[in-house]
Amino acid sequence: MFDYTSRYYSLDQAVYTAADGREHPYVLRRFLPQPASLPLLTQVSVTQGDRLDLIAARTLGVATQFWQICDANTALDPFDLTGDAAIGTLVNVPMPQTPQG
Repeated sequence: MFDYTSRYYSLDQAVYTAADGREHPYVLRRFLPQPASLPLLTQVSVTQGDRLDLIAARTLGVATQFWQICDANTALDPFDLTGDAAIGTLVNVPMPQTPQG
């Protein structure tokens, strides 16, 4: 269902059966890893105009892997990592991880 680089790749699927008998497939919940458990690749100082996809492209080589940076930091809102208030702060970039399936 998901590409092997997706954060959802290794998640199991389930099916909800409605009262009328219709089946609705869905993906089970993804639990976030503890940031301290992720091996650190580098830390990036946030500059004006930075976005997580740009940081991921520069450090991990793939912009769509921004979710790995989200996992490595404790911000609940990804925009907290690169917004104006975050300029000059350090963002943890983990070693690239491939979900196990």
